[in-house]
Amino acid sequence: MKMKLKLNIWSILIFGSGLLFFSSCTDSYESFPVDQFTEDYVFSKTDSMGKQASAFLYTMYDILDNGHNGIGGDYLDAASDDAISINQNEPDVYKLAVGQYSANNRISSVMGWSKYYTGIRKANIIIKNIDVVPYKTTFVNINGEVKPLNKTIKAEARFLRTYFYFELVKRYGGVPLLGDSIYKLGDNMEIPRNSFADCIEYMVSELDSIKYDLRSVSMPDPTMYAHAATIEAAMALKSRILLYAASPLFNESPISTNNAAQKPLVGYESYDAERWKRAADAAKDFIDTFGPNGRKTVNLSNNFMGIFLSYYSSTVNPELIFFRQGGQDKSIETNNGPLGFSGNSLGKGRTNPTQNLVDAFPMKDGKPRGESTLYPYNSQKPYDNRDPRLALTVLYNGANWLGRVLETYRGGANNPTSSAEYTKTSYYMRKFMGNFVSATEYSNNYHLWVIFRYAEILLNYAEAENEYLSAPSQDVYNSIILLRKRAGIAAGTDKLYGLKANMTKEEMRAVIQNERRIEMAFEQQRFWDIRRWRIAENVFSTPLKGMSIVKTLSGLTYTEVDVLSANFDEKRYLFPIPYSEVIKNRNMVQNPKW
Repeated sequence: MKMKLKLNIWSILIFGSGLLFFSSCTDSYESFPVDQFTEDYVFSKTDSMGKQASAFLYTMYDILDNGHNGIGGDYLDAASDDAISINQNEPDVYKLAVGQYSANNRISSVMGWSKYYTGIRKANIIIKNIDVVPYKTTFVNINGEVKPLNKTIKAEARFLRTYFYFELVKRYGGVPLLGDSIYKLGDNMEIPRNSFADCIEYMVSELDSIKYDLRSVSMPDPTMYAHAATIEAAMALKSRILLYAASPLFNESPISTNNAAQKPLVGYESYDAERWKRAADAAKDFIDTFGPNGRKTVNLSNNFMGIFLSYYSSTVNPELIFFRQGGQDKSIETNNGPLGFSGNSLGKGRTNPTQNLVDAFPMKDGKPRGESTLYPYNSQKPYDNRDPRLALTVLYNGANWLGRVLETYRGGANNPTSSAEYTKTSYYMRKFMGNFVSATEYSNNYHLWVIFRYAEILLNYAEAENEYLSAPSQDVYNSIILLRKRAGIAAGTDKLYGLKANMTKEEMRAVIQNERRIEMAFEQQRFWDIRRWRIAENVFSTPLKGMSIVKTLSGLTYTEVDVLSANFDEKRYLFPIPYSEVIKNRNMVQNPKW
């Protein structure tokens, strides 16, 4: 009997999924009952086009997160100190922020255990079977070698499998590594967790092994292949993995435990500064190989707003490395745009940036608020002369939007004092939206979910190199300067774009962490960064803030107000292993304090 792709088994390690989704690479997937298809049908020895095998691969891409309002209608950043949700009914991001979850009461949209192991199993099915498909199509790798399409499909599956493992490791620490095994009913499923160190080495080894079997940008047909994992994506993932591995949560100060079995699972047994060097080298290798002085396949875009709106093109959007593509719609605008409009201009105002995030943006010359002599900060005109990225990230009182001047003061058109719930902070999210400053209504745009972009590589390098050295090098300075120059920060007479000369390692660390915060806002970085830096306890030790704006006869008065108190305890640096996994597997060790 031919084995069905759908197997009757109890563990997610065995289940693939209830349905397989077959299609060409489009925005919507046509679904078919999986038990209509056998492995011999999907991986056919007579299908020279490999139509069904390629469609099965696309179902793995569909597992990738789409972070646009992807956490129960909210952005993950609304569970950090950068934003809160307008939703009053204790949404998932609120539960994440205040710790309302446990091993048995989980937030599945974020914790991802089942989803990622489903993807890993799908990858193993492809790896086992793809070589029998007689693809006539070939591709040329970055070294000019011509290879059959089977090679890149298998490499893409291994890349995605590595990506899914990383998503698990950053959430849980060490997890069970399954290799290429495809488990079936009756197999021994009491698989122990691998150590954190084992998981890191496995992932890095996989990425190094497959890199020359992956295509490079640009693809022959960007519409068809722009989403695909490339050698650039693999090396970007390697950079991120090694940066996390070197970070304090895993390298320097893992969660404390008295259980010897837990210790190697939650981080390294001892600190090693060479892990920062390894992370710096991975990022520098990417910059030197693919950046503007290398093969020139990626670079910073001149259009910050357009990064999230345009598919890959070496002329339109050179910054993209790996992303999840979406169709043309206005969902980001209608979900997050300011309230107080109507018709095709109506927004739900779902994401409210905090004053904490707004305060993180420096002045136009790159100096922090209160430190600039050229652009002094005025607390009653708080948005004047700020880093241009602020206006591309946050909508604030007085900003131009949909042909109007926003009124987010109490009683204003976009924040009325009524029973309706409007912005809690006086801010709305601007990032990811199209250019609707002067338009009168929203219209369709492409909305990409960007997973890797070149700006992150520069930030990864700056952070890792600074942590390895005793004092920041010129290369560290240059990485931050490139981002600030692109942002429109004034160079200054010293050409340092607001950076101080001769900074200490600690001073530069603060700059890099802040630069990462504002450059990558709402891109699902801050939530994880404050954990891997092990600063979440400090971040949440004081309430998150908003701005109360009151209109009087003499003008507007701006006053910072508390909007959310959310203490953070040590155990929440990692998520709990699902209770269902622990009770059915005697070898599954729970994370500390859960």
